[in-house]
Amino acid sequence: MGKKKRSSDFRYDTGSARVPWAAVGEAVNVPDIVAAMRFLLPANEGQEAAYEKRMASLAAEVEKLGEVAHPATKLTMGTEVAKVEQAVRKFLNVKHALMVTNATAGFEIASRIAGIGPGDEVIVPAISFIATMAYPLAVGAKVVFADLDPRTINMDPADVARKITPRTRMIMPVHIAGFPVDMDPLMKVARANDICVLEDAAHAFGGTYKGKHLGTIGHFGAFSMHEVKNVTSFGEGGVLVSNTRYGKQFALARFCGLDPSRKMKNWLYDCVAVKGMRGPFAPGNHSVTEIQAVGLLSQMKRVRSILAARRRAAKYLNRRLARVKGVLGTPMGSGKTRGTHHLFLLQIDPEEVGADIQALKAKLGERGIVQIPHFAPLYKFSVLRELGYDSDAIAATCPVAEEVFNHRFTHLPIYGLTQEQLDYMGDAIAESVDELRAGR
Repeated sequence: MGKKKRSSDFRYDTGSARVPWAAVGEAVNVPDIVAAMRFLLPANEGQEAAYEKRMASLAAEVEKLGEVAHPATKLTMGTEVAKVEQAVRKFLNVKHALMVTNATAGFEIASRIAGIGPGDEVIVPAISFIATMAYPLAVGAKVVFADLDPRTINMDPADVARKITPRTRMIMPVHIAGFPVDMDPLMKVARANDICVLEDAAHAFGGTYKGKHLGTIGHFGAFSMHEVKNVTSFGEGGVLVSNTRYGKQFALARFCGLDPSRKMKNWLYDCVAVKGMRGPFAPGNHSVTEIQAVGLLSQMKRVRSILAARRRAAKYLNRRLARVKGVLGTPMGSGKTRGTHHLFLLQIDPEEVGADIQALKAKLGERGIVQIPHFAPLYKFSVLRELGYDSDAIAATCPVAEEVFNHRFTHLPIYGLTQEQLDYMGDAIAESVDELRAGR
């Protein structure tokens, strides 16, 4: 590929020096690009010959493109990552945004800023993904499980209030399936007790609660751009946001406290501690690549249309299920409170149907419908027992979580389906419920 003046990296002078030191050790070349294309666009079954012919043509065109182009001179933490952060700030109307490796990294950074450590208590919902509680468990904090709102499967603010103690330092509401947690009572009790609120908004990019974007209501919010989410940054990625003054230190918290604006004597930069809510701490490394940012920027341009399509599909399926006695469709929200429909929440009334959700799941599986309650009660995992938690005792404090998980809910796919598939799924649910009601 052709040569051109390279852009600068903070460590190396890669400009017009007689002997430059490139920021990218081994440049991305034509075979690398073609290999990426093969991965991103694999051949359809039965069309391998046509695929190879066109791939050869693509490789030739990429080779020609190299005559008027040059390899990327920055592959990590450059202008594209900065563009993502700017776009997120604008989209969410938030002061600070940081692109990180995944939502879990965002939880860690926020928790470290909040000073979560041994002996502290962190309240999480009884049902979520294990990443919600990963950092508190890792540092020896005590995880306390709040029971659920039976309609939304989200954290119940009333149960949170009951479980606050003098040791409670953080509340982590999770907007399950992208539907908003009732944030007003949570924020009220958090303010009254000087508790930090970290929103697990992994499913919720673009959702709103009373006109405010999810993830921007608490002190911190973290989103996931994992491959299964509504928008993705080529498989992995996340964004941490905040409207607090602590967001000014996000960049330091992401990359080892490295501060190129401060230089040690005879050296290029300094490394500083991040000033958290309870004192300074030494941060880790959660850097992301430029290509992840490119992917996320592209998908963010269509996030509104993605959410609209998901909402239309959810409304349609809800209308079909409204005619099925004993079945409850996904929460829709109204006005300025809207979810992202990352998942479709399907619930049943076991008494009305004559069986519980496990029986319905089996019948739907027989009909070729992939469905699964995406998350289990966290306290049932072996890691909790191995760390000394009493799973049975915790279950007794979370009766709603036990009931809905074992007997009432599952999740359905809702996006990328044809009208025929939506119709089939609605019919299959109705037919399965009729069979269960008839004792078949």
